[in-house]
Amino acid sequence: MNELRIKQAYDIAVERYAELGIDVEQVLEQLQKVEISMHCWQADDVSGFEASGELTGGIQATGNYPGKARNIDELRADILKASSLIPGRQRLNLHEIYGDFGGVFVDRDQVEPKHFESWIEWGLENGMRLDFNTTSFSHPKSGDLSLANPDKAIRDFWIEHSKRCRAIAEYMGVRQGDPCIMNLWVHDGSKDITVNRMLYRELLKDSLDQIFAQPYDNMKDCVESKVFGIGLESYTVGSNDFYIGYGATRNKIVTLDTGHFHPTESVADKLSSLLLFVPEVMLHVSRPVRWDSDHVTIMNDETMDLCKEIVRCNALDRVHIGLDYFDASINRIGAYVIGTRATQKSLLQALLEPLAQLRQYEANGQGFERLALLEESKNMPWNAVWDMFCLRNGVPVGDGFIADIQQYERDVTSKRG
Repeated sequence: MNELRIKQAYDIAVERYAELGIDVEQVLEQLQKVEISMHCWQADDVSGFEASGELTGGIQATGNYPGKARNIDELRADILKASSLIPGRQRLNLHEIYGDFGGVFVDRDQVEPKHFESWIEWGLENGMRLDFNTTSFSHPKSGDLSLANPDKAIRDFWIEHSKRCRAIAEYMGVRQGDPCIMNLWVHDGSKDITVNRMLYRELLKDSLDQIFAQPYDNMKDCVESKVFGIGLESYTVGSNDFYIGYGATRNKIVTLDTGHFHPTESVADKLSSLLLFVPEVMLHVSRPVRWDSDHVTIMNDETMDLCKEIVRCNALDRVHIGLDYFDASINRIGAYVIGTRATQKSLLQALLEPLAQLRQYEANGQGFERLALLEESKNMPWNAVWDMFCLRNGVPVGDGFIADIQQYERDVTSKRG
């Protein structure tokens, strides 16, 4: 795209937004500071490097598009390729099964910081800070229950795994000079009717209390709920109600995954309530299609509403944004780029909203004026500001990234077996 035209369109946009009292340059400074945590599992369909086998624990990846990453070097190359086409700042979110195990099997209750040393070095070399996750699925001891398992031996295995993951996250935080955000999600539930709901939730609460007993200064704990998992449709131990109560009483970050709620629920509406009672919120942004299907995030109403609510709550410093989808039906690097850029576009539009005037109308009871300005804001030239954001970050403007990804596919991913 012609650079002169981009600058001309941007200058006009700056003038238009100034009329609404919005400083576009200030907005771009804010957007530049926001880190989107990219999820490592998009590149290889949640396979990891621990062992081969099918996904279990209520999740699945659908599609068989060729060229997925088969090892740690390919995964890193794909992530860097995607990052080179995305403006702004990115982090990398790792699951425990993506450790650098050197071809040696390391069970999950034996994992140590040394298994992520090369990831930390890689992150430092590439300016990409790391976040972390426990991994309770796809393991012989997963079953239907992990941290809520009545079998103490099984439960203790997953408690030890989670404790070790927290120690790894702490080590990452120290090394990168920035807190590592560690998310804990377990699939625990039941396929059919459950008659002892309280027992499993008591066990989960006790397990979490043991896991979080050790205080750390360089990592942040998150707990994540879900409605159901595949094969576990009737009952989820770690429900939204459970984790809101746990997070609020234990001062933990609550993770909201946009696919982990009923189809008619507004995840955006949850933010203003949660932020009154928990220190921070973690977002896992995906696009559910009828259920938690983990489609690639796009700039739809749900993503827009979520980003607007972050800004309206003045919570950019308290809400962490991560991505959590794994679409194996399309080019995986393309999925990274589309989803991350869509989230950034939504956030940009939220930052460009004439919030002061809208709130003045609302305070005055001027409902017509508020609705009119909300509608007219949709026609403002935010896309010209986005193009400038891309230009300043040295990444393709518009659809220019398509050809770049196609070339990478011809040169790299198509040659994978």
